[in-house]
Amino acid sequence: MARKAFETFEAVSAVVPREGGYYAAIATKAIGGSGAPRFNKLLEDQTFKTAREADEAAARELTRLKGVGDEGELIW
Repeated sequence: MARKAFETFEAVSAVVPREGGYYAAIATKAIGGSGAPRFNKLLEDQTFKTAREADEAAARELTRLKGVGDEGELIW
C-alpha cells in the first residue's frame, strides 16, 4: 500500500474485488475526518488476478496523482 498526502486529503493505493480478480483503485479520505473513504477505480479495462498485482498498479498510478478535490475526486 502506498500513500500520498495532500493539504486536506490523503490518498492510498487500494483494490476493489470483482468477479475473476481485482480492480486497481485509489481510496481518498479527508485528513482527520471521520467516515468511510471514497474508492476511485483505476484502469477499469484491466482485471488483475491478485490483490497484490492490483495494488502495485494502483501505487504506480498514485505517483501521477496531482491532488484530491473537495469531494474526494482524483485530480490528474
